[in-house]
Amino acid sequence: MENLLLWIGRIVGLGGAVLCGVAAAARLSGRYWLGSFQMGTLLQAGMAAMILGCLCFLAALTERGKVGR
Repeated sequence: MENLLLWIGRIVGLGGAVLCGVAAAARLSGRYWLGSFQMGTLLQAGMAAMILGCLCFLAALTERGKVGR
């Protein structure tokens, strides 16, 4: 379970960082829309993905503490 949480955290966190980067770069270039999504929506989705990645890492860390008991 710990390995699964680590990989989910890495993949989702990386995807969120990429999504935030795309949204920031597009907004700085003067675009308000990318496809049918507003830049603010994409930025919020990227932040939510990074938070989910952090929570997966936190869950993996707490699992690591339980194994030693």
